[in-house]
Amino acid sequence: MAYPGNQMPNQQFLWDVFRKVDKDNSGYISADELQVALSNGTWSPFNPETVRLMIGMFDRQNQGTVSFQDFGALWKYVTDWQQCFRNFDKDNSGNIDKTELKTALTSFGYRLSDGLIDMLVRKFDRFGRGTILFDDFIQCCVLLYTLTSAFRQHDTDMDGFITIHYEQFLSMVFALKV
Repeated sequence: MAYPGNQMPNQQFLWDVFRKVDKDNSGYISADELQVALSNGTWSPFNPETVRLMIGMFDRQNQGTVSFQDFGALWKYVTDWQQCFRNFDKDNSGNIDKTELKTALTSFGYRLSDGLIDMLVRKFDRFGRGTILFDDFIQCCVLLYTLTSAFRQHDTDMDGFITIHYEQFLSMVFALKV
């Protein structure tokens, strides 16, 4: 997702942030280090699954870490999601409710039933409040995008229906990097 006005910070700023996050001075940021550094706007820790998902997206060496070369893209990714989240958190509550989630997903091009929106809120609401925090919003959107992309590979006529056998389905799901 790209948003106008979101420019990449300068290299010195990124290096300073990277060094603060890289607590063990290994030259790489692990999921644990990133989780400690990220904030979802509450006092609760960033969702470990979301952190793992983001590390996986930017880990070019498949080592479970992010190098400084990849950190700038990760930083931009998180700040773009932060801006996106703020745009849809209309009441500035620090979380996304069902209505705000539906608005966000509709603006992304998804046409989902209210029942499925309810299911997404239940799935990504870690605290049972009927709302989704920033980190869980990222996870929800990335997972929805990933699953939709996998589905579209089989939906060659773009009619919203696919016919696959059980092993194809399992292969499709287990091959996903989620």
